[in-house]
Amino acid sequence: MRRLAAGLAAAALGATMVATAASPALADPGLDPDVEGYTSLQFDANPEPAWRGRPITLEGKLSVQCDDDYINGFVSVHHADYCKDSERWHRLGWKRIVILFQPDGSGRWEYVDTIKTSSKGYFSTRVPARTSGTWRAVFEGSRWLSPAEGKDWVKVVGRR
Repeated sequence: MRRLAAGLAAAALGATMVATAASPALADPGLDPDVEGYTSLQFDANPEPAWRGRPITLEGKLSVQCDDDYINGFVSVHHADYCKDSERWHRLGWKRIVILFQPDGSGRWEYVDTIKTSSKGYFSTRVPARTSGTWRAVFEGSRWLSPAEGKDWVKVVGRR
């Protein structure tokens, strides 16, 4: 009896799998992997110049350009899945931004922090000013969103 029930369950599961795969509503829409939503990352580090030991505020916003592919849902973005008629850019919520720092005279980027954008696409963090250099915010992109980055150089003044 158990074998019969197991066989029926497996047959039903197999039938469901076939029906699901054949269902046009659930099938892969055949998206072009080269189609990406064009993103923009605006970034600012302030104050400029900064006093050594005092905090620097790193802030910005991440947006996607409103276009036909985005509006039709080829890009899946939570809390930002439509564009108003008057909008050219729409802010992206809940995306990861990596913060990096390159001191003057160094050729290496140092990892500082990973933060997420707010539901409205804004991000902000504070870090202590150590030395003059370039701050960089990076959105690494996703399946249908292109990567974007912003940089800002800050001079640090004051005694060591």
